[in-house]
This record gives sequence, C-alpha cells and structure tokens, in this order.
Amino acid sequence: MGEFDKEPVVAVLNRILESELAGVVRYTHYSFLVFGFGRIPIVSWLREQADESLMHARTVGEWVTTLGAYPSLAIGPLLDSHKHDIGAILRESLEAERAALQLYRDLLTLVTDRSVALEEFARRMIEVEELHHAEVDKMLRKPGDVSAFTPQSP
Repeated sequence: MGEFDKEPVVAVLNRILESELAGVVRYTHYSFLVFGFGRIPIVSWLREQADESLMHARTVGEWVTTLGAYPSLAIGPLLDSHKHDIGAILRESLEAERAALQLYRDLLTLVTDRSVALEEFARRMIEVEELHHAEVDKMLRKPGDVSAFTPQSP
C-alpha cells in the first residue's frame, strides 16, 4: 500500500460505510411503502438497491479493517419526508445518491496517486453511483422528457 495519511481515509471510508448501511435501511423501508398496480417491479428494484448497498457496505468495511482500523457501527442519515408516493421516494433516493457520490469522490481525492487499489475502488464506486444516480434521474422524468430531472422548490 502506498504512503497516505490513513486517518482521513478511514474517516471517509467509515462515513461511506454509514451511508451504505443507511441505504440498506432506506431502500428496504421504501419497499414496504409501495402500493398500486406498479408495486411488484418497483418493490423488486428497491430491494435490489438495498442488496447492492449491503454489498458496498461489506466491501468498505473490509477496506477499513485492511487499513487496520475499526469499522463504524453507526448508520448514516435516514431521509424521510413521510411522503410515500413513488416520486417522493425517488427524490429522496436521488438526494442520498448525490451524498454517497460525494463521499466516494472525497475518498478518491485522498488516495489518488497514493494507493492504486483504493484509487481504483473509489473510481469503480463513483462509476456505479453515477450510473445509479442517472437511473433514478431518468425514473423521475415525465415520459418523453429527455431533459435531466430538476427538483422543484418546496
């Protein structure tokens, strides 16, 4: 492993771990709240996202212990507007994806040119999070609208 200050790297990894664990809880919770004709494919997608978040959390936790540190037991912020229509769920998901993406970018900044393995991990995760963000963005668009989703002011 290259030379880098492990303390800030572990701190970011633990924040990522907390964020991914929050994703497990959030997506699982959302899956309980979907009703109507489109329930089955939407619930399936939400549960896939929960499973993916758990996989990411496991990988990040392994990185924390690889660096000789203790993985966080905390769970990141759980956004809940208490509005449970699909649009509200997706808007909350989009916000959570933005936050997770920033954490992976923070990690990349700390490890670039210092650890090939961590740098490649951060880049892979940024790709995954960017694609997931794009997918949620597309789900929030009105049919036929090719423009990126723009959140409305409250």
